[in-house]
Amino acid sequence: MIQVKNLKKKFKKTEAVKDISFSVNKGEIFGLLGENGAGKTTTLRMLATMLKPTEGTAILGDSDILKDPSGVRKKIGILFGGETGLYDRLTARENITYFAQLNDIDPKMLKTRIVELTKYLSMEEFIDRKVAKLSKGMKQKVAIARSIVHNPSIMLFDEATSGLDISAARTIHDFIHQCKAEGKAVIFSSHSMAEVEKICDRIGIIRRGQLVAIGTVEEFKKRHGMNNLEDTFIKMVGDQS
Repeated sequence: MIQVKNLKKKFKKTEAVKDISFSVNKGEIFGLLGENGAGKTTTLRMLATMLKPTEGTAILGDSDILKDPSGVRKKIGILFGGETGLYDRLTARENITYFAQLNDIDPKMLKTRIVELTKYLSMEEFIDRKVAKLSKGMKQKVAIARSIVHNPSIMLFDEATSGLDISAARTIHDFIHQCKAEGKAVIFSSHSMAEVEKICDRIGIIRRGQLVAIGTVEEFKKRHGMNNLEDTFIKMVGDQS
């Protein structure tokens, strides 16, 4: 479903991503774990066609990020943490509609889709309220609806629970598991070891732009003789110093 092939990204004299390769299968949650500044966001922005790689490429579905970026964008949903990218002056429904139109969704299908998403995310109470008046958790639900209104087969999450309270973060976690159940390929980037351990099927540990290890949590623990992912991560990062 996702094939990342020798991706590199340089900014002037800084090499942010160094020859990264990995794959993600249908119905799999693949975690990118690393400290802030490790290269996780740059990697995801290249996969989302928001940044052009210096070298290498990636295939999402059957579309190449270099040869067919528009095809890639039709297949992916993106949910980044921090700012939700919503328009405060529009209602939740208007925000979702606008992003659906960017993906050329048929207007008749869109009405049905918004009804489905409103029910799925329990947004009935605020679907016609302006985003500026919504709580952070409500805004995140609107951002989720916006990211999947075109029913993408691939989801990219970058620090998606950043700044959220426990209840709002759980909504994101439940949504990610739903994506897995629907057979979507998911990449989940985070610096939170507890979150990655809880959610992901496999993990890629990224340090200073390099992917230093790939495996399951249990494989990492067994390989390094540790009882938890945090100690394992510290040992693995230390081993690369």
